[in-house]
Amino acid sequence: MRLLSNILKQVEVLQHKGNANVIVNNLCIDSRRVATGSAFIAVRGYSSDGHQFIEKAIELGATTIICEEIPSKVNDAVTFVKVKKCSKIVGLLASEFYGNPTRNLKVVGITGTNGKTTVATLLYQLFSKLGYKCGLISTVQNQIGEEVIPSTHTTPDAINIQSLFAKMKEAKCSYVFMEVSSHAIHQHRIEGIHFDGGIFTNITHDHLDYHKTFEEYIRVKKMFFDILPLTAFALTNADDRRGMVMLQNTEALRSTYSLKIPATYKGKVLENNLTGLVMSIDSQEAHFRMIGTFNAYNLLAVYGAATQLGEDRMDVLSVLSNLIGAKGRFETCLSPKEKILGIVDYAHTPDALLNVLATINQLRISGQQLITITGCGGERDTTKRPIMAEVACEHSNRVILTSDNPRSEDPEIILNEMESGLTLTQKRKTLRIADRKEAIKTACSLAQPDDIILIAGKGHENYQEIKGVKYPFADKEILIETFDLLNK
Repeated sequence: MRLLSNILKQVEVLQHKGNANVIVNNLCIDSRRVATGSAFIAVRGYSSDGHQFIEKAIELGATTIICEEIPSKVNDAVTFVKVKKCSKIVGLLASEFYGNPTRNLKVVGITGTNGKTTVATLLYQLFSKLGYKCGLISTVQNQIGEEVIPSTHTTPDAINIQSLFAKMKEAKCSYVFMEVSSHAIHQHRIEGIHFDGGIFTNITHDHLDYHKTFEEYIRVKKMFFDILPLTAFALTNADDRRGMVMLQNTEALRSTYSLKIPATYKGKVLENNLTGLVMSIDSQEAHFRMIGTFNAYNLLAVYGAATQLGEDRMDVLSVLSNLIGAKGRFETCLSPKEKILGIVDYAHTPDALLNVLATINQLRISGQQLITITGCGGERDTTKRPIMAEVACEHSNRVILTSDNPRSEDPEIILNEMESGLTLTQKRKTLRIADRKEAIKTACSLAQPDDIILIAGKGHENYQEIKGVKYPFADKEILIETFDLLNK
């Protein structure tokens, strides 16, 4: 519980009606979660306007309404606060409500199209092994020390983020490593967070259903680095075409990492095979259990960030060499009898899929066939659908186009749009099987001993969303079940 006047410390109030010293029991941006003593913040969102739910919030017990337009008829028992833009201040209000928890935590944010989850997870694992109690906010899961909290978004809403931070502070965490999505930046969910560092992985074709243009997507990513304070570090991938753009206006300490050009943290891949990577990092050779050039970049980013945070370089390399990264990121399993290698990966953008396929093709031996299963999510960027199919066909021996999370869309329409990017030759080596389980079973039946099956798109997800319902579904579980059946 906090006094409203205290919660409003960082906010410019345009108009005030009612008791400024009303006690606020909790903050809500979803009217369905309002209870007695709530402060309801009427956010104008992407698909709805919170002002439409003010009356409902009051009926459910809200005693404070924070809005951009005070209703013409007001309830004298309710305090109304008018502000310029609600979406921009939710994080500031939540930070004050929870006692500004990030002032007592070292928070590092990771943004980019690909690699966010792996980098955040590796940093969490690394600093935990180095003896710190850590928090993690990621697509796969959130963690407070060893406690696992299910994740519903890459970056939670501003209130839930600050609530998590408060719990991490109470649990005496020292560090928090969090993914920072472009949606979260654009929707001001990271307002009120004191960042000690920011990492840029890369930027490729994604989320254009939301951002509309690639230029806007880049601009939003850059906004994260623009808000970093002087006391923070800003670490960027110098090999990415837009890597240095991210640092143009930041006040933070700038540093870079690269596999190709001189950088603050320079790496080189010496060996790359299905047993792992051998790399030279700052002239020190180290073996890592992770696979692929894309993971070489992830490891280099983690190494650079840990060094920026003051850790000993040799200690960092020693611990990193034994870490395995995030669930659903290049996870492998082998069929006992035929030795078919199954790989499950979250690759759901053309660039991510290309990276995974390029890694597999680099590592597979002569005679090994590669069968790729891929799909595209419904109600998301439609422009990438034909590109995803083309990338899969260009770099695989066989391709099965299937459902990802179709949501409310017709899976067959999604498959039609994917197929539209294929030549006649590419179509000849392509099957379309809308049922994802059947697609995985078919791939396993087509595979010969020692072949490779890539199941791309869903990675760690343990559900499939169809017509608004989430059904239990995990690619790796289905793959293992199918392998077991084949071996009977």
